[in-house]
Amino acid sequence: MTDIVTPELEQYCHEMTGQESAALQALAQATRDRTRYPDNMSGRLVGQTLKMLAALSNARRVLEIGMFTGYAALSIAEALPEDGEIMCCESNPRAIAIAEEFFAQAGLSHKLNVLFGMALETIPSIEGELDMVFIDADKKKYQDYLEMTLPMVRQGGLIIIDDALWKGKVLTPQDERAQAIADLNQHICQRNDVENVLLPVRHGLNIIRKR
Repeated sequence: MTDIVTPELEQYCHEMTGQESAALQALAQATRDRTRYPDNMSGRLVGQTLKMLAALSNARRVLEIGMFTGYAALSIAEALPEDGEIMCCESNPRAIAIAEEFFAQAGLSHKLNVLFGMALETIPSIEGELDMVFIDADKKKYQDYLEMTLPMVRQGGLIIIDDALWKGKVLTPQDERAQAIADLNQHICQRNDVENVLLPVRHGLNIIRKR
């Protein structure tokens, strides 16, 4: 199982979702042209969802775990206030270079703070409360990322987990990553300190609000 919704319906949703900025369109094209795995990019549906959630929650300090070339990060940054900041955990120097290039072109370099290295090692260096966290990195470590960042998020803040349906494979997990995500989804909906909604956006978005 690879499609959560039919390709035709997903394409319709894509077309009926607000257009990305010129900066995001340029970054998306560069990601397709200059990387081996452009499908790792979030894309318009996820990017615009994140941008809207950041705006609705009045986010100012955001953490992204797994930046890749920065499409999701730039989407969020566009919604942050002028003094806002998105801290991004990433260990791929080539991906970081692309992200920094297009943040600069968009005039938003002052909002980007790249934390180079493995996320579980760099996250403890962050001080102060977070308004929003976006998790899109090693699926087998999703539980660790959640447990590490939830205490850092302010009351009412958001944690958004990408690939939360893992292309539909959570229904009948056949590998370690699918099982890890299925277990995490079950864990989240049973917690009393958060509320959540799991949406079939692209490969699934689990949106969590800290009580």
